[in-house]
Amino acid sequence: MKVKLIVDGGKMQPGPSVSQQLGPMGINLGKIISHVNEATNGFSGMKVPVEIDVDGKTKKYVINVFSPPVAELIKKEISVEKGSGQPNNIKIGNIALERLIYIAKTKMPDFLARDLKKAVKLVVGSCVSLGVLIDNKEPKEIVIDIDKGKYDKEIDSEIVEISKDKKDKLEKFFAVRKAKQEKDQKALEEAKAAEEAEVAKKAEAVGAAAPAAAVESGKKEEAGVVKKEESAKKGEGKKK
Repeated sequence: MKVKLIVDGGKMQPGPSVSQQLGPMGINLGKIISHVNEATNGFSGMKVPVEIDVDGKTKKYVINVFSPPVAELIKKEISVEKGSGQPNNIKIGNIALERLIYIAKTKMPDFLARDLKKAVKLVVGSCVSLGVLIDNKEPKEIVIDIDKGKYDKEIDSEIVEISKDKKDKLEKFFAVRKAKQEKDQKALEEAKAAEEAEVAKKAEAVGAAAPAAAVESGKKEEAGVVKKEESAKKGEGKKK
């Protein structure tokens, strides 16, 4: 029997999925979880695909750990836990293309791409949905640069490490970009709050005006009744 799971690297916890599938077989779940955590400890902070192959008769099992999804590897590289909710406007990091080459090499066995350049472009594509800049540029710009051969040297030579100088420059660029994002986001939130306050103020004014209008309408109605009664009395006086 094979049980496929996605676990937190090094931090798998007991859950209904494992209990329901392995519990009835009399397998020591605590022992399995401990072994899975040992096997995935190197992927701490990432979601990791795991397959537990169990022999129902002997109760023996084999744990197979697969490479985490591309998105998880990218997030690990830039030290973030989740992608951007607004990838077109809000960026969560700035990664070097060399590190994407590293990820592409890691995931090559899982890709349909036949060469490293195509694999790199697939990894670059994941940066679009995550909201990650690459070498200070938008991922779509990097794809164009790759097609033009700008990164042929790095890809052909399989360069996966970056210099401290480049790393510092990428971090400095993103720090400025992040500060601007936060400033713009704050301005949007303040504008939205002001708009909502204005709407609430108008609604309150309308609500306050309604009772006054009703009172005024009542007064006019009452005055009309009085006039009608006076007119009726005058008419009766004339008849007499």
